[in-house]
Parts: sequence; structure tokens; C-alpha cells
Amino acid sequence: MAPTTRVGRPHGGQVPPYRVYFVEVARSERLGPSFVRVTFTGECLRAFGTGGVDQRIKLLLPQPGRTVADIPNGPGWYPAWQAMPQEIRPTMRTYTVRAYRPKVGELDIDFVLHGADGCHGGPVSAWAAKAHPGDAAALAAPDRPGSGRMWGCEWSPPETASRLIIAGDETAVPAVASIVESLSPQARGVICAEVPTAGDRQYWEVPDGIELRWLVRQDAAGSAPHGSLLEAAVAEVLTELCGPKPPAAGTDLVDVDLDTSSLWDVPEGPTGELDTPGGELYAWLAGEATMIKRLRRLMVNDHGVARTAVAFMGYWRQGGGG
Repeated sequence: MAPTTRVGRPHGGQVPPYRVYFVEVARSERLGPSFVRVTFTGECLRAFGTGGVDQRIKLLLPQPGRTVADIPNGPGWYPAWQAMPQEIRPTMRTYTVRAYRPKVGELDIDFVLHGADGCHGGPVSAWAAKAHPGDAAALAAPDRPGSGRMWGCEWSPPETASRLIIAGDETAVPAVASIVESLSPQARGVICAEVPTAGDRQYWEVPDGIELRWLVRQDAAGSAPHGSLLEAAVAEVLTELCGPKPPAAGTDLVDVDLDTSSLWDVPEGPTGELDTPGGELYAWLAGEATMIKRLRRLMVNDHGVARTAVAFMGYWRQGGGG
């Protein structure tokens, strides 16, 4: 794998201020039964603070019957948002930037339409399914370009990584797609992506050394439980790349209580930089938190993969809104 730019904390430990970008919908495009791409536009996006290939930002939407005038602006926007009465506080959710075109002031977000039979699982999913040109919204993101976790970016393979494992459910697909597009021609490894239906598979140009495995939960034989196909696929990849499961592997992990905390385990050294020491294997796993918790134990405890070689991110929790 060709050398990769190390992603870490900016020099001096500075945290980028996050600002509010007021935007509107330019267009939307249905990508499959479970995905829709919404393109946002606005002159302010020409100065958007890009940070990396799996960059997370916040989307803010006014409550039904309200307007974007409710969305706070300026340096104190976040405390002002927190202090708002719940009935008028704009909805805020985290998403990954799928693509950014600064010259034309456009930014794409791919939304997962949760639920079946047209019933979308949360206010943002429902909004995205019906988004039309001219609909107003706001994005909260860094006010300047940079790199690293302070910019909401976790993808950081070390220069020595010669084998990659990238895995996620449908909520991770936009980030995985962006990561795939950034890989060098020399990259080698396996990508596992679990999606609801065969129509949700996407076409990506992948390096010759990367194998892409689509895992479809719903087919003619029925529907598999969420995450079950991905867990089996990651176990198979670990055996292929690392050999059979050792008799006693890894160090016991302290289980994360998902009722009181989130699962977001990204290698980070004492200085704040992503701690990705020399090693052949690097893994990036994201999706539903309970599933990621099981994958975390599978990799670290069962197969002896070093925690410093893996980024685990629980994007959402089953049963919550989208």
C-alpha cells in the first residue's frame, strides 16, 4: 500500500471552531430502495472546512411548521441550541459527507431510509425521502480546512498497512464509499458492506487488490437479522488474512454499556494523534452499535488483533430514530 497521509490532531492541539452553514437543497437522487442522495448548495459552502474522507458533520432541520430562523448562528450557536425548548429546538443528527465540490458550493449527503414499506424510521429519514429543491436546512461543521479527529475524521491507516479490512452496515456505506475512492492503486484488502436489499448495492471503482463483498439481508429465502451477515463475513476475512482463530487470543476488553455510553474506540495516543503504529493490518468498522460491539470483541479478543490497529464506531443504535 502506498504511503498514506497520517491523520491526527492539528499542530498545537487546536480545536477548529464549528460554524453553522445555512444551505438549501439543490436536488435529490434515489440511489436504491434504502438510499437517497441529497445535494445541498450555498455560497457559504465554498469555504466549508473539509477534513478527510470519512468526515462527519451535523445536519440541523427546523421542527415541523417552523423555519430555519430557529437555528442559532454565531460563536455560541451550540449552547443556544441546547438551551432551546424541546418543542422548537431544531433536530440535529450526524452524517458523513459523501462528496464536496467547493468550486460550485455543493455538498452531498447520502441518507439511509430506515424502515420498510415506505415507513421511515426518524424525522431526518422522513425529511430526506421527501426533500425538494429549495428546502432549507443548516450544516454544522469546521470553519476551516484541516485534518484529524477534531475535524470529525477517523480513517488513518499507517504507512505500513498492507492489508485492510473495511466493514459496515448501510449507515456506514457513504463513508466506506468515500474511503474506497481515496485508496491508492496498491491497496490490498477486503471490504464488507451489509445492505437491506440487492438494489442497494452500489458501483464503486476499487483497486485491483481490494475485494468488495456485498451482503444482502433480504432475498428470496427471507430476511437475515441486522448485522448477522456482516459478523460472519468479518470472521471469514479474519481467518483468510490472519489465519485460524488462535486458542487464546487478545486481551479481555471492558464491555461498553450502550445504555450509558457510546461505542467509539479509535486508536489515540497521549498527544491526541491517532495511534496507528507500524503493522500490516488496519481495520475500520462502523455501523449499528450493538453489532460493532460484537465485532470489536471478535477482532480483539477472539482473533488477537491489536486495538491500535482498529477503529470501531457505533454510528447508531437499533430502535432509535434516524
